[in-house]
Amino acid sequence: MTLMTTHLEGLPLIHRGKVRETYEVDDRHLLLVATDRISAFDVVFDQPIPDKGSVLTRLSAWWFEQLADLGRSHFVSADADALPEPAAALADRSMLVRRADRVDAECVVRGYLAGSGWAEYQRSRTVCGHRLPDGLREADRLPEPIFTPSTKAEVGHDENISRSQLADLVGVELAGQLEERSIALYAEGARRAEEVGLILADTKFEFGYIDGELAVIDEVLTPDSSRFWDRERYAPGSSPASFDKQFVRDFVAASGWNKEPPAPVLPEEVVRGTRDRYVAAYERLTGRTWD
Repeated sequence: MTLMTTHLEGLPLIHRGKVRETYEVDDRHLLLVATDRISAFDVVFDQPIPDKGSVLTRLSAWWFEQLADLGRSHFVSADADALPEPAAALADRSMLVRRADRVDAECVVRGYLAGSGWAEYQRSRTVCGHRLPDGLREADRLPEPIFTPSTKAEVGHDENISRSQLADLVGVELAGQLEERSIALYAEGARRAEEVGLILADTKFEFGYIDGELAVIDEVLTPDSSRFWDRERYAPGSSPASFDKQFVRDFVAASGWNKEPPAPVLPEEVVRGTRDRYVAAYERLTGRTWD
């Protein structure tokens, strides 16, 4: 069974994103429900990816617990018994969280040269204001992880910005805190991924304030927000096979799609292959068998 949209009787829907739907529980708590929608280049496709929402929720919940020592998060529980009654049927893809005042920036950390970072490097030898050495290849490991924030657009595309631009946007002190927390979270995620033979090439985090304290929110280190590569198949100089939605991006890029709605139809083998990659990431990272 797949899920493209939700309606929970008695819980007000306050936001419908590209993947998640957010419901108000009370004045302190929200319910995040992850659907099986998939997007690429900020366009949502008509076909769902089976099990995707469950993978995102279960993996995020696992990571929030693993990373608890690195600072506060909005995570409360993903246990069925803790969720409001209307969400009982969607317990596998629902997460109870604290309300937060969101910081309007995406906090991206890159450990390897890929995606938009690789495209920018080819033009200027820089990535979001970071000057990098000459001679790097696609997917090369960077000398050290770099913090490359972007805007958080409600509509349209997020835009990469420099750290100084982030400081202008949110203030110097907060910009420094966001960078420090993001790098720490990336480093721990990369360490744990390495233990199971995966490379965490890059990832993005979101933050908000809860009771005046900075907290990581939304999702963490999932195939939607991160680029995972298989260590054994890693070879710099090309785009490595990955456990994330790069499989979809590669297909639509090869199709000649102009990245504007409507999205092209995904063949069954792309839908199935994407689902299998998401589940494999969950199983590798958590050590748990998908059921």
